[in-house]
Amino acid sequence: MLHVPILRKGVPYRSLDIVKTPHHRTKETFVELSQANVGLIRRDLLDQKTPREALAKYSTAELIDISKRAADIFSNDTLPIGDATQTPEEYVVQLSATTGMPYTLVRRNMKKIHAALAEMEAVIAGLTRKIPYDVLDRGFGSGLSFFPRTESLGIVLPSNSPGVHSLWTPAFALKIPLVLKPGSAEPWTPYRLIQALIRAGAPPAAFSYYPADHAGGGEILRQCGRGMVFGDVGSTKIWANDPRVEVHGPGFSKVVIGEDCADEWEKYIDVMVASIAANSGRSCVKASSEWTPRHGHEIAEALAERLSKIVPRAADDPEAELSPFADGGVASRISKMIDGDLYTPGARDVSVSYRGAERCVVRGGSTYLLPTIVECSVDHPLANREYLFPFASVVEIPQAQLPEALGQSLVVTALTNDAQFRQRLLSSNLVGRLNFGPIPTGQITWDQPHEGNLFDHLYARRAFQAA
Repeated sequence: MLHVPILRKGVPYRSLDIVKTPHHRTKETFVELSQANVGLIRRDLLDQKTPREALAKYSTAELIDISKRAADIFSNDTLPIGDATQTPEEYVVQLSATTGMPYTLVRRNMKKIHAALAEMEAVIAGLTRKIPYDVLDRGFGSGLSFFPRTESLGIVLPSNSPGVHSLWTPAFALKIPLVLKPGSAEPWTPYRLIQALIRAGAPPAAFSYYPADHAGGGEILRQCGRGMVFGDVGSTKIWANDPRVEVHGPGFSKVVIGEDCADEWEKYIDVMVASIAANSGRSCVKASSEWTPRHGHEIAEALAERLSKIVPRAADDPEAELSPFADGGVASRISKMIDGDLYTPGARDVSVSYRGAERCVVRGGSTYLLPTIVECSVDHPLANREYLFPFASVVEIPQAQLPEALGQSLVVTALTNDAQFRQRLLSSNLVGRLNFGPIPTGQITWDQPHEGNLFDHLYARRAFQAA
């Protein structure tokens, strides 16, 4: 049986407390994880100075070079995993086994992580606004001075998609050690990333890896000076008002069509489909709703027809684009929640006409939620909901009510050439990331922060003078 150990400042540690993670389809134990209890985590985190000193010995340029080397190692090398080894293909199969993600999507996420590491120089330049490296290495220079807000970054990671791990890798290049709690169904990616960075030349002490329960994750966030947490609204709300913790929950990203482009909506169907369905809808940057001043009915029908072609397939099918749920009960509850909201007047499940009445289905022993498009009014509960599958609402609304009616949105793709409307979107504090033109909500560039700014989260600027 494959066993994934704890890493205590880079040193593997086998715990007496073991958690067994099943294969998503057979439900038989697939991998065992050493479990870190709160006491062990608390004791280890009494010393956060040693890992910080280990990273401080390297220049920013050297850490960026290590990250670049790690990109190819992560993608191509056979790496340690506990007492065993893991080839890239074994990583794909193992991650698929515990999460249900098809091989095609695992490989796509591998490319995303590879790009984040390989483009680390551009990532750091975007985060720091091109501050000279000597300022980060010496603490001052060019009339600037910065100091670290923390000695380590603690992160509670999700199980839904490996692509999110590209968000924490810049912390290493910024000289901040990492304390990671992996998702129970996705221990693979953070462990493999750590091993790739170590093989590329990183000091092992910079990485701690603690499979743990919710209490262990909470202890990591409390003990580290800065943290990140991924999850749904329910699991992250406790940290929502803690400035030390950057919360990554649902994005409620949107595609918005302006008055001037509404009559040409057919030109943008590909962008809308890609925004809804990319990565099987398991990203905070997926579009959870489409907003238009008119033609809402036609748009909803067109989207439902296109998305109905995304169907359950075997994990190794090269055309697989839909991920099953590792826990079929979660899929069933989500479907029932949607059906419950559909009883409220003002909404209809347009996809019923194309996929059939059943949204939650079992195929080959795996449970899927089939793509769903809902046409609804702006005040309906489903107008601004997000779920972990290709789901989106289509809302008709006068342009004059936007962007205020959108609510908080991580990404907005605005299909408009109206200068005044664009300016309203630019001025809105509700919009995190803004795309003008036919750019899918999930398309990112490495020289711009994805969500928040990790450098600002980890470093503070000080006033500085030298005589």
